[in-house]
Amino acid sequence: MRRWIAAYIRVVDKINYRIGRFIMYGIFAMMAVLLWSSISKTFFLPSLWTLEVAQFFMVGYYILGGAYSIQLGSNVRMDLFYANWSDRRKAAFDTATVFMLLFYLGVLLYGGLESTIYSLEYGERSPTAWRPYIWPIKIVMCLGIVMMLLQAVSELFKDILKLKSEAA
Repeated sequence: MRRWIAAYIRVVDKINYRIGRFIMYGIFAMMAVLLWSSISKTFFLPSLWTLEVAQFFMVGYYILGGAYSIQLGSNVRMDLFYANWSDRRKAAFDTATVFMLLFYLGVLLYGGLESTIYSLEYGERSPTAWRPYIWPIKIVMCLGIVMMLLQAVSELFKDILKLKSEAA
């Protein structure tokens, strides 16, 4: 069982690390779109698509980077007490509280899947002048939520292993 858990941690961490490092450079794509928006508004006709494309890039940027953020431990915590705790106490606290994160991500995934299915069935489009389809970004959001769920379970396994190794 321990080998299976170690393999799970290794695979999930590797995938989320690589995707996170790649997505990290998505800020440049978003900057390029916004730069084009500024240039086109100044010198040409304003583009209809730039604001929404920048918003889609931003959604992909933060939702696909979420698992990487969890992996690095750069998520928001109340460090007033947590920072001074021992590694064992941190692991015990994280083991107990990760279930709230898993519940939240599960509810988010359920809603995201329902919304994505609706969007695909009815060909949902944005109500703007450009009118892009919405389902691609909803699929990206569901993928990001799944990645965060997998990473949260990986962190749970790491904390359990940390508690067991120090207890032995």
